[in-house]
Amino acid sequence: MKMLSLEQELKENAYPGRGIVIGRSADGKKAVTAYFIMGRSSNSRNRIFVVEGEGIRTEAFDPSKLEDPSLIIYAPVRVLGNKTIVTNGDQTDTIYEGMDKQLTFEQSLRCREFEPDAPNYTPRISGIMHVEGGNYNYAMSILKSNNGNPDSCHRYTFAYENPVAGEGHFIHTYMHDGNPLPSFEGEPKLVEIEGDIDTFAGKVWDSLNEENKVSLFVRFINIETGTYETRIINKNH
Repeated sequence: MKMLSLEQELKENAYPGRGIVIGRSADGKKAVTAYFIMGRSSNSRNRIFVVEGEGIRTEAFDPSKLEDPSLIIYAPVRVLGNKTIVTNGDQTDTIYEGMDKQLTFEQSLRCREFEPDAPNYTPRISGIMHVEGGNYNYAMSILKSNNGNPDSCHRYTFAYENPVAGEGHFIHTYMHDGNPLPSFEGEPKLVEIEGDIDTFAGKVWDSLNEENKVSLFVRFINIETGTYETRIINKNH
């Protein structure tokens, strides 16, 4: 698989929707994740990321303008022991509760499917990072409709053991802008992970479409110690 430039992937796509990147820093010492949200409607754009516990949640920037909270207010990031869960919806809670009951990542998502937002049927994308005692692996999942047919849900899980330094995988909700929005296809894209947390966060944020980007979360977790650094960038502030 050809390694892609994350910057180019973002710059060349005006509307990838929401995206998750998971990988390993170039120096090999950090587990890396990024999650971004974009919006085309005023309701989607009226959001910020706020810290909640060891994770984050979305919040209305201007509560008086909040129209429908159902698919836009959720906790994208939660931490369960040595596991960090990153998703584009309230399935974060489903994974957290399932894994807390000893279900696997994949089993936890069995009761969920794509979002009920016809005609897009936005995929649910999820990631899980497991960092323990110097070991690191991660997995990603996408639950999507059968080419826009909501009667059938396609479930894909991709697992990455002992990730290589400077490499990551990128999965996002939409192939590109459109009406209806076309769901992501194929396996997560192999992308370069470059620089320290500020360099990486800056490059991702600057590469997202200026009009559509809303918020970005980036976390670097020390693989030896489990300690982490976080950056949050909100367009509304």
